[in-house]
Amino acid sequence: MKYEELTGKIIGCAMKVHSFLGNGFPEIIYQRALAIEMELSGLKFEMEKEMLIYYRDRLIGKRNADFFVEELIMVEIKAKSQLENDNINQTMNYLEAYKTEIGLLINFGAKSLEFKRIHNNKIIKDSPKDKTISPH
Repeated sequence: MKYEELTGKIIGCAMKVHSFLGNGFPEIIYQRALAIEMELSGLKFEMEKEMLIYYRDRLIGKRNADFFVEELIMVEIKAKSQLENDNINQTMNYLEAYKTEIGLLINFGAKSLEFKRIHNNKIIKDSPKDKTISPH
């Protein structure tokens, strides 16, 4: 899988945070803890990176990505009892809007850490050499 080592390292950081904090905190607490863990792991990232959203080459809004890691992976975090399809669809939409290939959706709110690796179908279709299968 493309960027498997990098996404594995991010997920490992999330596992450390979840193992230490457990579930039940607001999203911002996990976001701050994950930033510390990724920094300690040597990952370069931007937190709350503002990304512009365009429709037909016209700016229609802004969205802050929770994390943008190594200028390659968008990370969206949640603190819910369980992930829902809406969360996956939202992450997919952000990937497409930001023209980013791979994203991680990480949920700290469940009893066990939940994470999903999300692929931007539009970019994958344009890259015939990449054999990654998308969940959609």
